[in-house]
Amino acid sequence: MYLLGSFIIIIFNLIGQLPLSFVLMKEAAAALASDPMELLRVLDKNSQLFLLLIPFAVGFLGLWLVVVKLHERSLVSITTARPKVDWSRVGFSFLFWSIITSALLGLDFFLNPESFSWNFDSKKFVVLFLIAIVFIPIQTSLEEFIFRGYLMQGFGGLFKNAWAPLLMTSFIFGVLHLFNPEVDKLGYGILIYYIGTGLFLGIMTLMDDGIELALGFHSANNLITALLVTSSWTAFQTESVLIDHSEPSLGGELLLSLFIFYPLFLLVLARKYQWKDWRSKLLAQF
Repeated sequence: MYLLGSFIIIIFNLIGQLPLSFVLMKEAAAALASDPMELLRVLDKNSQLFLLLIPFAVGFLGLWLVVVKLHERSLVSITTARPKVDWSRVGFSFLFWSIITSALLGLDFFLNPESFSWNFDSKKFVVLFLIAIVFIPIQTSLEEFIFRGYLMQGFGGLFKNAWAPLLMTSFIFGVLHLFNPEVDKLGYGILIYYIGTGLFLGIMTLMDDGIELALGFHSANNLITALLVTSSWTAFQTESVLIDHSEPSLGGELLLSLFIFYPLFLLVLARKYQWKDWRSKLLAQF
C-alpha cells in the first residue's frame, strides 16, 4: 500500500511538472539548447519560481488522495499524535527560525557588505511575495507530510522501531536533493547538510509526536530565504531583496547550522515542550 501510495504521489508530481516541461520545450526549440536549468534561466525569476513550485501543489493533491482514499485515513493522522493539529507549534517554530535566519543574514550583510548587492524592485517583489507566501508553504509542507509523516509511519510499520525510519527518511530526503544546482557548485559533500537537516527534522518529529514544529521550521527556512536573498547558483532564483555574490563553500553558515544552530534549536524546543526520555523516543521498539 505504501509503495503504491508513493508511486501515486510521484505520478501527481510529474503531472505538475507538465507546465514547466512545456515551457522548456518551447525555449529549447527557440534557443536550440538542451540544458533544462539554462533554459529555465531565460524566463524571469518570478516565472521560474512559479513553474518550479506548481508540481508541489499538484503533488499535495496526490498525497491527499493517497492518505484519504487509499489508506482511508485523515491528514491529521500523519501530522500529529494529538487529537488535532497544534497550530501554535507551527507558529512558534516558524517565528523562531525566521528570526534566526533573518539575524544571520543581517550579520553576514553587516560583516561582508561587498558580497551583496541591493536587488529590491517593489513591483517584482510584490509578485514574488504573493507566489512565495502561497506556494512555498505548500512545497515545504508536502515534503514534511511525505518524509516525516507518511514515510516515517510506513517505515515504522516495516521495521517496528523508531531509529530505522529516522535514518531511512533522512537519507532519502538528502539524496533527492542530488539534482539541485547546489550539488554541481559545491560537490556531493553538500548532501551531508541535506541528510543532516533530514535527521534534525526527524528527531524533532519523533520527540514531539508530530510534524508541526518541522512544518514551521521548513516553511520559515525556505520562505525567508526566498524573500531576502538569492544567488546565481541556488535552485530557487527569486526577485529577493538582496543578491549574494560570494563564492559558495561547504563551510560557514552550512556547518554552523548543522552543528550549532540545529542542536541549539532542539534544546530550545526540548525546554519549551518538556521533552523527556530521548533514548526511548528515538530508539523505541514497536
